[in-house]
Amino acid sequence: MTNPPVAIVSGGTGGIGLACTEHLLATGHRVAVFSQHAAYVEAAREGFARKFGKDAVLAETVDLRQADAVERFFEKVRTTWSSPTVLVCNAGFSPKRDGQSLTFDAISLEEWNDVLAVNLTGAMLCCQLAAPAMAAQGFGRIIFIGSVAGRGLPRIAGASYVASKAALAGLARSLVSEYASHGVTINTVAPGRILTEMTGAPASPANQAALARIPSGRFGLPEDVAAVVAFLASEQAGFVNGVIIDVNGGEYVAP
Repeated sequence: MTNPPVAIVSGGTGGIGLACTEHLLATGHRVAVFSQHAAYVEAAREGFARKFGKDAVLAETVDLRQADAVERFFEKVRTTWSSPTVLVCNAGFSPKRDGQSLTFDAISLEEWNDVLAVNLTGAMLCCQLAAPAMAAQGFGRIIFIGSVAGRGLPRIAGASYVASKAALAGLARSLVSEYASHGVTINTVAPGRILTEMTGAPASPANQAALARIPSGRFGLPEDVAAVVAFLASEQAGFVNGVIIDVNGGEYVAP
């Protein structure tokens, strides 16, 4: 009997990451998830185990800014199951002060470095730990969770978040040039205003202003993003490589 394929989802214990994990589990993957928030990890571990069985999920508390800890986690996945064939780089955050992003001139160097360490460097590190094994076995799926804020004129997010998400597209192109000929696809999903803990209450002024810009007339849900991620992780998506898929209800093309 063939063992189930293995996926790793960074930030897989809440919001979009949680929905991606559930979709991958539902499509027959074993999924390893990590987050720096211990309470989220424990809750996710228990919830996934009840729904999919404890042997289908590996959940650990790991800080993406600590390279040694990330490397130990990937090694644990390999020794427990096998090298991942799917990597979803979802972990990320957008700093706020009193619910608002800082203006560019108010961003401290510490905050700038912290955002890029998680949103961009963390993704790079995960790819370094996963892509060579994918190439060696001739199959792999790497999926970045970007943002509409990194695609056009940012209206809500601060410069550190926008820069980190825009840079993922360049990282993806570099990986395509190196790994596409080895059966590995690298794609980016760019969500718009998705209702998660990070986006806050739907009735907030920022969210209501965003809603007015979305041609589809509604906010997105984590499941909207996860469904696209699950497709990109599948064998059927083998000829989709190096693209950015917008999941934002038409906001990207709206005036």
